[in-house]
Amino acid sequence: MDRLNRRNALKAGGMLGVAGTLGLAATARAEPWTWSPEGSVAGSGSGLDPMTVWDPEADQLVAGLIDRGEVPKVNELLRTWTRNGQALPAGLPAELRDFMEYARRLPQWTDPGKLDTAISFNKKRGLYLGVLYGFASGMMSTVIPKEAKAVYYSKGGHDLKDRITKTAKLGYDIGSSNAYAADGEMIVTCVKTRLVHAAVRHLLPQSPHWVHSAEEDIPISQNDIMVTWHSLPTTVMKHLNNWKVPIPTHESEAFLHSWQVAGHLLGVRDEYIPKSWPDANSQAAQVLDPIIAATPEGAKLADRLLSLGANIDLSILSKPILGAFTRFLLGDKTADGLSIPREPVWDPLLQFAWGPFIAVREGALSIVPPLEDPYWLLDEFLRKAALIYLAELRMPISIEIPTMNRDMSQPPR
Repeated sequence: MDRLNRRNALKAGGMLGVAGTLGLAATARAEPWTWSPEGSVAGSGSGLDPMTVWDPEADQLVAGLIDRGEVPKVNELLRTWTRNGQALPAGLPAELRDFMEYARRLPQWTDPGKLDTAISFNKKRGLYLGVLYGFASGMMSTVIPKEAKAVYYSKGGHDLKDRITKTAKLGYDIGSSNAYAADGEMIVTCVKTRLVHAAVRHLLPQSPHWVHSAEEDIPISQNDIMVTWHSLPTTVMKHLNNWKVPIPTHESEAFLHSWQVAGHLLGVRDEYIPKSWPDANSQAAQVLDPIIAATPEGAKLADRLLSLGANIDLSILSKPILGAFTRFLLGDKTADGLSIPREPVWDPLLQFAWGPFIAVREGALSIVPPLEDPYWLLDEFLRKAALIYLAELRMPISIEIPTMNRDMSQPPR
């Protein structure tokens, strides 16, 4: 309630009061929530609109840590917690320790066999997944209005490369051969991300910049998390199917299962996690597809994302080429909304060569053509992009709880 009062106070006065009224009215869903919890891994549920549900366990806990000034010490301690099976560091506040011990448990419905199959799938499709996580899922985040605004005005909006590196860690960890094993890092990454989400929910309503642009009173609802979730596995599988990549059913289901477990560890209620691809697609059609739109904040984030490789001495990762891949994967409407220029060479090249390139890699053509320039460039792009992601991820990456919003007076990095 205190956060809502602060938000109302920030909106008071002049025309901003009018904007605030419009913002409050806009919190209602355009269409009623109709997705049935019968399609979830839980098989049943309350049926509450996830737009009205957050993460009360984590939210109250982290808000207390921030308000008491305990976060710097907590972050220092948690830097040493990097492996799933590792004991939590000594010295953590008791209530935080208890929460994390609970939050790190895999759900009872976890299928170890499916997780093993998912590892095999990730190895075989690693090149495709790298491109899709980066340019379909990653760039899609800039046209999910709530997510774009939350990133832009939070601390992560100041140092976007740092923020993206930490976000990329989620995709890297879930694709590793030991993702959920004791020596893996996926559980740690999810639990720390859940704590970060709780901190952002506490901090962003204190930012006048976010308050005056946001549609909601509290960011990162269960609905918002599932929107982002669908921008990852659901979007990836949609593209793989459109590209006619042959994927056995058991591998497809295993890939979904690895992300179902991730959703649970991120704090999503089981009643909102789809149990099958048809259920995932039907939920995405309600929560993701209708809300894709460019915003001023999203356009600025997209421009910075496409410029991150500017200092890397690899011409194949130039901004025009990255922009062309974004246009190819997300479409002209989205690319135009983000002010991504059209590329006279790479745009038609991707449209013409990508299908045959996939077919060659999948062995669908009986006669493999010579490695002429278009095919070599596409393959080389994928390999170089994967190397750069891996190079970034060799660096120590520490997902830490923020204690402040973005300082809008400082230029972003």
